[in-house]
Order: sequence, then C-alpha cells, then structure tokens
Amino acid sequence: MKVKISDFLQERKGRYKPKDQSIQGLKRIEKIDFSGQIYLSEKPSNTDMILVKKGDLVISGINVEKGAMCVYEGEEDITATIHYSSYTYNDKKIDLNFFKYFLKSPNFVSALKEQVPGGIKTEIKPKHVLPLEISIPKNISDQIIIVERLDELNEQLNSSNSELIHQLYLISQLRQAFLREAMQGALVSNETSDGKTGADLLEEIKKEKEQLIKDKKIKKGKLTKNSKQIMEFSFPNNWQISKLDDLFFVTKLAGFEYSDHMQLKNSGEVPVIRAQNVRNLELNKNNLLFIDLETSILLDRCSLKKECLLITFIGAGIGDVATFKEKERWHLAPNVAKAEPFAGVEFMYNIKYFNYFLISSYGKSEISKHMKATAQPSLSMETIRDIDIPLPPLEIQNRMVAKLDELMQYCDALEASVKESQNYNAQLLQQVLREALEGKEEKTEALALVAEDMPNYQKTI
Repeated sequence: MKVKISDFLQERKGRYKPKDQSIQGLKRIEKIDFSGQIYLSEKPSNTDMILVKKGDLVISGINVEKGAMCVYEGEEDITATIHYSSYTYNDKKIDLNFFKYFLKSPNFVSALKEQVPGGIKTEIKPKHVLPLEISIPKNISDQIIIVERLDELNEQLNSSNSELIHQLYLISQLRQAFLREAMQGALVSNETSDGKTGADLLEEIKKEKEQLIKDKKIKKGKLTKNSKQIMEFSFPNNWQISKLDDLFFVTKLAGFEYSDHMQLKNSGEVPVIRAQNVRNLELNKNNLLFIDLETSILLDRCSLKKECLLITFIGAGIGDVATFKEKERWHLAPNVAKAEPFAGVEFMYNIKYFNYFLISSYGKSEISKHMKATAQPSLSMETIRDIDIPLPPLEIQNRMVAKLDELMQYCDALEASVKESQNYNAQLLQQVLREALEGKEEKTEALALVAEDMPNYQKTI
C-alpha cells in the first residue's frame, strides 16, 4: 500500500525562542545516539527550540537514517533544538517499531533521493518527511509480524557482530604478542655471522654523527632535562640501549613557518603529511593537501626526501608512527615530526625495525613516558629524542623485520576476513529490510528463511 507519511504522522507544532518563559526550566535533548538512546541536559541553548511530550516520536534531522530517533517516555515535557523534530502518530495506521525500521532502511533513503532536493545530505525536517510517499503493509498485524522477524534477525546479527568485534580485539592482541616477542629477542635467532654487537653498531653511528656535528652539517639535538628510562623487559646481551637522538635527526615544522609561509591547497607540487595521514607503519594517502615547490625548498629542513620515521606529536593519533618511503619530495605539516637517519649512516640500520619497536607496547610506553597530561596531550622534540630503544646488530634487525612482515601480513589477512564478515552482516540486514518493508507476502516468507539460516551462518565465522 502506498501512503504519505502525513497520513499517520503529525508534526507537533510550536517553535520557541531560547528564553521563552513557557519552556524555562525544561530539560533539553542533548543527543540521540544511533541505538535510539536519548540524553538530556540542563545546559541552555541559543538555538530556537521545539517542545517534546510523552509518547512523541523524536527524529534527528542530521542522523535519522543511522537510527538517531526515539519515542520519549518521560513524564515531564522536554525541549529540543530545531535540528530535531517531534511527532504524534496514529497507532491504528502505523506500528511505531515498524516505522523505526523503515527510517533506517534503504527504502527511506531511496524515497528521500527521489522526492527531496539534496536527498539524505539535506537536514531532514518535517517538510521533507511528511509529504514522502512510501509503500508499507496496510494492516498493522502484517507490520507487527515483520517487526518480530526483524527483531529476531537483529538479535542474531548483533550476537554475530559482537563476536566479530571480539575477534578483531584478539587479532590486535596477537599483533602485540608478536611485537613483544620480537623486542625481547625471542622471535628470531640472535646469532650474527660477524660477531658484531649493538654496542659496536652504536659506536659507529655516534662517530658518524659527531663528525657531522663537527663539520657543522647538523646541530646537536637537545634532550629533555627530565630524561628517564622505564624499560622493564630483558633482551639479548648483544643488543644495546640507545636514545632515538643517537640514531636520528628529529625535527618538526615550527608554528611561525606554517603561519608565515605555508598555504595548503587541494592540488599542487609537493604533498603534505598531516596527522591524519600518519597511521601505524603506513601512510594514509587519502585527503592529501599540497604546497608549491618553492615553499618546500624555502622550508627545506622539514622536507621529506629520504626514508624516515613520521611521529604524530599532538592531537588525534598522538604517538602513531609510520615510515616514509616515497621517492618524490614530500613535506611536513604541523603535528607531525620526522626522525631522519643522519647522512652516511642509513645503511647501518633498518628503519622499519624502529617503526616496529615504536608501535609495540614497549615503544608506546617509551613514547608516552613524557607525554604531558593536558587537555590536548603533546610531545616535544626533546622528549621524542629521549626515547630509549634496544639496538640489535643490523643482521638481527633485518631478520626481525622479515619475520614481523610475514606475521603482520598473516594478521592483516585475518582482520580482512573478519571485516568482510562485518560488511556481509550490514549488507544482509539492509537487504532484508528492503525486501521486508515492501510488505509482500513472499518477501515476509523470505525473511523468515534468512532468520532460520543465521545460526548456520554464525558457525562459519
């Protein structure tokens, strides 16, 4: 049966200024989450308000298709900003639970795309919802049957998804177990063909660094005055503790350099790495911004021209570490530091080994040992230089990286399989919603068959 939503849903009229006396003292809807849970607040708002009464259906105009809607069950009237809308409904024509499913279905999205300019990207208001023509079962009893079967399927899918989330957690724990074993020297053989130790390697690197400082090719890096070591794990005798500063030139883009010289653009000559582009081990090349080559040359100290580590030192993703391996010239943006091998020592160590260490639980502890506990945690270049790292001989570093690459690929494959199952669950629910809400008898029977088959599907994951 094709009907207009206004045939069974009516907007609760009334719009109030924030200081209107008739709504003073009433709590306000702060948000409705995607599960339909309502959160109230006593904080005032400067936005115009609507009134919500017990039994009203409240819909978020921004996230309705994700499930941000609920029936208000409280005894006292409340308010909501005009980004929400409130409705009464005719329970003789519509089962409200059925309508909730409809609002989260592809059918609703399709109706919006066909009948509303801007489709789902538009903030959904009563003028968009109420005129929509939709197909639903005419009889309330049919709607209730569909809801019962959808509820059953939802319960089974939620159980399946909970198990999948747990599996992803176990995979993350497996990754860390492999990394811990590696950093304790327990993953590969610690024998070397030449008998050299980490102490020998560190001495060679320090000599090269000192010569570069003497030749005024680099400046001596400053370490934090509050230097401390927290390593509480053992590693082989032929390894050596070193500071990140012993092995890398650590720097960032200064604030004035960014504000005075850099203008980020959607296209250009030199890609810029921001915090959102740094993910553990790899770069995320989505949403790249650019600067011109002239600016990059002017700020050459913060350019990226050879393999190095990239470390997010403030904001979201703080402590994430990726390896830069691009062949072309790139550049740092604010919030990301680089740890670059000194000239002439690149061949002495495997940069990916240090990346693996820094994303291990031991490395994360080292990164966070100086982290400022403020509203926005941050790291200084001095504290990054103060990070302690166990340094194996190069032969062992290469052996560890090869083994960890193999094990991480295994974990990646497991993770991809679980995520594929999650996507299948989401697609299954959307397909069943689409078919069930058309209200055809044969589709209702198909829904029952899918629900019956879910236990067999769950056994395969």
